[in-house]
Amino acid sequence: MDWLDQTILFVVALLANTFSALSGGGAGLIQLPVLIFLGLPFSIALATHKVASVALGVGATLRYLKADIIERRFALFMLLAGLPGVVLGASLILTVPDRVAQVALGMLTIGLGVYSWFKTELGHHHRPSHRDRRGYLLGGLGLFFIGVINGSLTSGTGLFVTLWLVGWFGLDYKRAVAYTLILVGMFWNGSGALTLGLQSTIQWDWLPALLLGSILGGFAGAHLAIIKGNSFIKRAFEIITILVGAKLVSG
Repeated sequence: MDWLDQTILFVVALLANTFSALSGGGAGLIQLPVLIFLGLPFSIALATHKVASVALGVGATLRYLKADIIERRFALFMLLAGLPGVVLGASLILTVPDRVAQVALGMLTIGLGVYSWFKTELGHHHRPSHRDRRGYLLGGLGLFFIGVINGSLTSGTGLFVTLWLVGWFGLDYKRAVAYTLILVGMFWNGSGALTLGLQSTIQWDWLPALLLGSILGGFAGAHLAIIKGNSFIKRAFEIITILVGAKLVSG
């Protein structure tokens, strides 16, 4: 790639991951279509995007470590529940057509944004819930199925995790976004990238610009999320969710 293409990749990654880190997901809405537009086949673009999205988690983690809002036991639970689903989804995506699933996912994603919009008090306060055995079991199953979607599709699945943490486990948006960016961004996406990389090809010479933009965007978005508070994050989540859903439906 020439310097102009590398600059485009950097700017796209910076903007996409800043918005994603602020709202808890959705970087693929911008980043993946650009990779395809610049000439990568879908499977290579998907694998390359997954690798770059790990850097989003790295950048966000660098900022959230100072905030000290992550519970280690709950973070471990999210990993154990979601990672098997991610690997399963990433193993299936390259062998099955996904257009119908993509449209259905888009409609559901739009529904999440509309639901959050009308639930005005949702996610404003941190009120932990469903922390008994049954709550963890059902919550873990929810994370597993979201993990399958995360591994198999590309846009918006972090938004599902964010709203699941808010709606089922009672987190406020700030905490939910922190968990999503660190655990989904680094570990779920890392597992998906590894699985896809073993089955497909990664465009390594495109990654430096993508990784730099993703790290800086992840840090910037996480910083905005911390200083702006739950009302701002909630509105950003709703806007990004509806945009991601519309993109998935339109193809």
